[in-house]
Amino acid sequence: MNATQLPATTSQDSERNSSTNWGQERRLEFIDFRLRWDHVFNRSDLTSHFGISVPQASLDIARYMQAAPNNMLYDRSSRTYRSTSAYTSVIGDTSPQRYLDDALSCSRGLLDQRDTYLGWVPPIGSVPALARFIDGETLAILVDAIRYKEMVQITYQSDREPLPVDRIISPHAFGYDGLRWHVRAYCTLRNDYRDFVLGRILTIRRSELLGIDSEMDRSWYNILTLEIAPSPLLPEGNRRAVELEYSMTDGKTTIQCRQALLYYILRQLGLGPFKMEKIERQQIVLSNEDEIAPYISSIFSAR
Repeated sequence: MNATQLPATTSQDSERNSSTNWGQERRLEFIDFRLRWDHVFNRSDLTSHFGISVPQASLDIARYMQAAPNNMLYDRSSRTYRSTSAYTSVIGDTSPQRYLDDALSCSRGLLDQRDTYLGWVPPIGSVPALARFIDGETLAILVDAIRYKEMVQITYQSDREPLPVDRIISPHAFGYDGLRWHVRAYCTLRNDYRDFVLGRILTIRRSELLGIDSEMDRSWYNILTLEIAPSPLLPEGNRRAVELEYSMTDGKTTIQCRQALLYYILRQLGLGPFKMEKIERQQIVLSNEDEIAPYISSIFSAR
């Protein structure tokens, strides 16, 4: 059962406005999340997290039990609700990735734990990332330019030029390569679509010039399928470990990415032209590299 299969609303429910209904859906997601990862929750979790009354919390619990009658039982000794062995997620995202993403964001100070559904959280350690400077006014102007389809004038320090260069660009999207943010834009100087690192934009000025139609950026809209497999040079045990780690089926898995972001994902995963120098350290390979080769050639010829 998913969110669209919750029991029909009562006449009392129908009197509530849409924001209240949306609020209850969030609270049902909260219950589901806590049952999966904490295996226990009580009314006070709902009242303290959402600032609702005890009667409202009781209504939410009753509604959840209608949706998933086998997911939890009331433990009278501890006066808490506990998940059962038959628990199955019915609403919202309770995936391991969601749990770890939220826990990591909290440990890095990017999220307040009160803004997540997390209850108890184990100690989290992570490799620190170097801060990348992004000017707030620059970002605001770029967001407006994308929204209103306008060009902007920038002074940009490329890693290929000794001095900054003035450019007029037509931005239409943002991209993130796992380390830094770019703005995707048509560059009138190069007569092509390019990625501009936000931290390398030295100055920016608004322009009333109309932007270029983003539909012309074919590499942004072209979605490629990359087929990933364990390196055939690995011993059988190592290959099996890689298959498990990447949830491979029949010795492979696939990921999709925009053609415009192909360079970054190949660099991040150490595939294609970014293969390990010591081939015995290469754990995964791009098994359809022949199919992707023309796109790899095109991105390197354009850089």
